[in-house]
Amino acid sequence: MSTSAPRWLKPVVDYTPLAAFFVAYLIKGLFVATGALMAATVIVVILSLAIERRLPIMPLVTAGIVMVFGGLTLWFNDERFIKMKPTIVQALFSIALFGGLVFRKPLLKSMLGSAWQLTDRGWFLLTFRFAIFFAAMAVLNEVVWRSVSTDIWVNFKIFGILLLTFVFTAFQVPLITRYQIPDTAKPAEETPPQ
Repeated sequence: MSTSAPRWLKPVVDYTPLAAFFVAYLIKGLFVATGALMAATVIVVILSLAIERRLPIMPLVTAGIVMVFGGLTLWFNDERFIKMKPTIVQALFSIALFGGLVFRKPLLKSMLGSAWQLTDRGWFLLTFRFAIFFAAMAVLNEVVWRSVSTDIWVNFKIFGILLLTFVFTAFQVPLITRYQIPDTAKPAEETPPQ
């Protein structure tokens, strides 16, 4: 028997590690924040597995990258590794999306198909746009961490990337609306007897 995950699970999995990283950074600095990020990532992956009985691929890939780059940061006592992590994650997402398009398999459809019903052309365009966005974000992270202080980079990582992602997604609403497949399969709601 398959049950859908509670609505609170995805935000907890997505944002708890970021919150742990930010709070730990404010209290103890980047290296403690890196450890907090790693610990919180492991906890939310275990929580997701316990509740959903499966591990979604994207959080699993992100967790692997957090463990590798966080581990390198702590092992070598070198903050450059954790600063490169968003670049690697964004670049991998971009490469995966472009790769799916090459093989005529828009990966966003398999990830978001339950939320949106789009035509094949709509999925292709949306996937292409997100692939370009993730590539641009990878480049932007490289520029930011190499040119500003750690304090500014941390704020960019926590708030800047999130804000840019929300704004970019909001700008996709016209495309989603244009290529939305009308939901004609739903039966008309019955009017309750008076």
